[in-house]
Amino acid sequence: MSDLAGHVTPGGPVWRLELPGAVLDKLSVSEMDNNVYLLTCTATGERLLVDAADDAGRIMELLTETGGDQELAQVLTTHRHWDHHRALAEVADRTGARTLAGADDADELPVRVDRRLQDGDAVMVGSLLLDVVALRGHTPGSVAVSLTAAGDVPQTVILTGDSLFPGGPGKTTSPKDFVSLVDDLEERIFGVYPDDALVLPGHGDNTTVGAERPHLDEWRQRGW
Repeated sequence: MSDLAGHVTPGGPVWRLELPGAVLDKLSVSEMDNNVYLLTCTATGERLLVDAADDAGRIMELLTETGGDQELAQVLTTHRHWDHHRALAEVADRTGARTLAGADDADELPVRVDRRLQDGDAVMVGSLLLDVVALRGHTPGSVAVSLTAAGDVPQTVILTGDSLFPGGPGKTTSPKDFVSLVDDLEERIFGVYPDDALVLPGHGDNTTVGAERPHLDEWRQRGW
């Protein structure tokens, strides 16, 4: 994957992906190497932050570095786990951004969630349309969002939170939750998106749908 691996480290430089009509920036924060994503619609300048995981000051710097100001329309949290929303309250307060999260995780967040997301919902960021994909299992309300950027060769990116990583699904705490997550991944990710779709997880490097698809049966057999 080389240039698409998106390797970032806490305190290190931002990785940027330029797409038709959009720019996606990725940085890492905290001792848990959490990824924070900033999606910008280049037609309108509207921006969406995904997972205000930690270090509100660094996130505010990112807003300034990428747009010359600290305007932010929305901040979406992929799931309820504490390491993905430590800076959420401060970022939302400082920017006035609307907050979004999966419906079944919303009450566990440290802010009032303005929009509770369900599978199949759409999120608009300026003129960009993001599809909401519920991936139940890592937490009950985990959601991914996907963007397919139009162009001569359409490029799809999927921000999966902690539901899909290079090498397999995110951690689950029971066999039932594991089956739920793998079933959702099979139906809603591998059954929908092409092999070249880029997967951007909640920690670590990127992967692709094609790189992970052949291992689905292996994951089921190992049970994690």
